[in-house]
Amino acid sequence: MPSFPGFHPGYGIGDCVNVSGYAIIGAFPSEWGKPLPLTFQTGAVSEPAWAGWQGQKGRIPPAVRAWLLDQGSLTRRVQCACGGGFRVRLLAQGWGRPLASERRLLGMRRGEIAVIREVQLLCGERPWVFARTLIPAGSLKGAARRLTRLGERPLGAVLFADRRVRRGATQLARLSPRRQLYAAAAQGLNPPPADLWGRRTLFYYGRHPLLVNEIFLPEIPGLEP
Repeated sequence: MPSFPGFHPGYGIGDCVNVSGYAIIGAFPSEWGKPLPLTFQTGAVSEPAWAGWQGQKGRIPPAVRAWLLDQGSLTRRVQCACGGGFRVRLLAQGWGRPLASERRLLGMRRGEIAVIREVQLLCGERPWVFARTLIPAGSLKGAARRLTRLGERPLGAVLFADRRVRRGATQLARLSPRRQLYAAAAQGLNPPPADLWGRRTLFYYGRHPLLVNEIFLPEIPGLEP
């Protein structure tokens, strides 16, 4: 397994805006604490049908459209909408294998591994966003290695503050209970939603890619029943 500073085996900015299955094959650095186990997918589930805006625009509910299409820092927007009490809850982080479409989007070979980080963005104790980040082992070079040491600090605050980071393509998808990532995103929600909408964006740290999935949960402003 690759070894990087700060990632040793062993457990252990924008203006405010008004808002209306993989297998874990690594371990966690001790300085992160001991997060919850990564979520495994079971049964006959398929990947979400990711597509660009043009392929999804007729299906996107108005309540979630502004969140999905915003090009700024989601972290900053959630902080502003929350009005206090914002924090990040680290659910899991470790080495894992991407889903097939994630591997293709990141230009990874079959069998390659990535650091996979799953968090919730909370307002108080209410989860508003489930985020899943994948950083291929080959992207953990130079300053990008610090991305493995974020703990419960928001990734967006780092990406949007660093001039070496470039934003690439964004894809959107509706997640139903029979789609991969739904179970991880909906964990702890009662009752579980009929579906969820999310997006994934390719970023480049220098020339090296990383993928950020952001799934919007029912309590985020504009989506409450």
